[in-house]
Amino acid sequence: MRRPPRDNAESLRRITRRAMILGGAQAAFVGVLGLRMRFMQVDQADQFRLLAEENRIKIRLIPPARGRIFDRNGAVVAENVPSYRITMVREEAGDIDEVINRLARLVELDPDELERARRDLGELRGDTPVTVADRVSWGDISRVAVNTPALPGITPEVGLSRRYPQGTDYAHVIGYVGPVSDRDLEQIDAPDQLLLIPRFQIGKIGLEAQRENLLRGKAGNKRVEVNASGRIMRELDRQEGQAGSDLQITIDNALQSYTHARMAEESAAAVVIDCETGDLLACTSSPSYDPNLFVRGISVTEYKALLDNKYRPLPNKAVQGIYPPGSTFKMVTALAALEDGQIDPAETVYCPGHLEVSGRRFHCWKRAGHGNVDLHRSLRESCDVYYYELALRTGIEKISAMARRLGLGVQHDLPMTSVAAGLAPTKDWKLINKGNDWVIGDSVNAAIGQGFVLSSPLQLAVMTARLATNRQVAPRLIKSIDGVEQPTGRGEDLGLNENILREVRKAMFAVSNNRRGTAYSSRIIEDAFRMAGKTGTSQVRNITAAERARGVTRNSDLPWERRDHALFVDFAPFDAPKVAVAVVVEHGGGGSTAAAPIARDITLQALYGEDPPLTAYPAKDRGRIETQQEQLRRARPSQDGSGSDRA
Repeated sequence: MRRPPRDNAESLRRITRRAMILGGAQAAFVGVLGLRMRFMQVDQADQFRLLAEENRIKIRLIPPARGRIFDRNGAVVAENVPSYRITMVREEAGDIDEVINRLARLVELDPDELERARRDLGELRGDTPVTVADRVSWGDISRVAVNTPALPGITPEVGLSRRYPQGTDYAHVIGYVGPVSDRDLEQIDAPDQLLLIPRFQIGKIGLEAQRENLLRGKAGNKRVEVNASGRIMRELDRQEGQAGSDLQITIDNALQSYTHARMAEESAAAVVIDCETGDLLACTSSPSYDPNLFVRGISVTEYKALLDNKYRPLPNKAVQGIYPPGSTFKMVTALAALEDGQIDPAETVYCPGHLEVSGRRFHCWKRAGHGNVDLHRSLRESCDVYYYELALRTGIEKISAMARRLGLGVQHDLPMTSVAAGLAPTKDWKLINKGNDWVIGDSVNAAIGQGFVLSSPLQLAVMTARLATNRQVAPRLIKSIDGVEQPTGRGEDLGLNENILREVRKAMFAVSNNRRGTAYSSRIIEDAFRMAGKTGTSQVRNITAAERARGVTRNSDLPWERRDHALFVDFAPFDAPKVAVAVVVEHGGGGSTAAAPIARDITLQALYGEDPPLTAYPAKDRGRIETQQEQLRRARPSQDGSGSDRA
């Protein structure tokens, strides 16, 4: 047999090696491909399945239930009620205009609300639900639900809306909620995703705003399956959020309601403090407004009516309003002088009706003067000249220091909007803020609560509670959070000389119980509940020398806005103080005639816990009081029903 040529054999070996290399490469490629396929189909199967599902699964936030608010006895003052609305998701709707036209044939759409919805649909992310109709009826919801196949992207929903069952009584304390605005978002560094939901509501003013972090809660979420047209087919799973905290406040619902009704015809404010705990039992500003209007979206006409009202219903006069305290400040001046040893309670000062200071005449309210007056009589009859003299001896620095010690010129820590600090002026304050040096006349004016001195009704109530107890009583509004009691405002010892303080209290008792006292006509007859108080009248206009010469014009003859403010403070019972009360009636005239009767009635209501017996009033007033009580009972909202829920 012939052997193959050497060259041919060599060629066959080269072909065999090439085939082996190529085959090996092919086998390696197939192996790598197989491993990759196994990795994707087996090891990563769940992930790719999820990615596929995400084309038909949407995750939606579930807004939490807002925390409720109760009064000190468990009556509901802020709650959540079901609210029906219709929402639209842009990326699921397709032709937005066509869908809205179809919806409009089923449900009446508000033009303003629809305009806001169109704006939100154009500006927000495509998967964001936008409310196109809010507070619709159950019938509307039913019609939309039946027609959802023809309404892609439309979802009928049941949500919660805020309601204030006590209406106007708590508007200034609780405040109200409203939709998140661009301004709200600008003030927050890292907004919660909840806040980006269109028309989501947050606290705007009052306790609702100041404790928003507690009341809002935390959002939940749900995964829903949608079909190609965007219609929700089923809910796959749900993670519930966390409801907001329930708050119990210190306000007494019945007393708050009575106080509002009692001041209904006035531009006024009243504060009632528990002397033992510092609890605010009532905190009212009159006139008020219905906070439910703001939750629903107040109309331009309604809002303009509130703005144009000369009695200013929107500000909380009880904590925001600052007024010259007038003669209610005289206890501050007296204590400053007594503590500094500048005068003895029995020492007298002669009052001829005025005092000459640096060539200027400072007048007493009583033109003929009071004659010789001591501490007791100076407070009882409210002699101004006595306190002018104390100011000259004591100086503004010590008077202002005593004011701050008693809670004036101090911003009290309360979860309410714009709590005013008031003003207890000093020499440095005037130099910095007015650019002028302090003069002796400034001290004389300050001694009787005029000039630069300013205080709020809240501060006057705190001052009175501290005078009654000799403790640093601090106002408290939140009683408990989710049932957990919060620290009280009882306060430490104030450190005032008890003997001196006792003399001031006796003089305040005479204001209401001595026949010559400025508030004698507003006294309490019931021995167990007798009160100690002080009237005040603060000027809002200058009285010229010419007017004094011919006789000062009576408040009743002046336009309302030029009349003096009327003030009254008191604590009761005198022997064992339970409550301290402050009332300010804007442009009310005299404190004894306008503010003291209101304060007396509120004090009795607080002590009895209900309409007091007529025997607590002077005999000559009982017929009028009986009629007044009947009228106020009709004016106050029912205390039944809403008080059945408990915190």
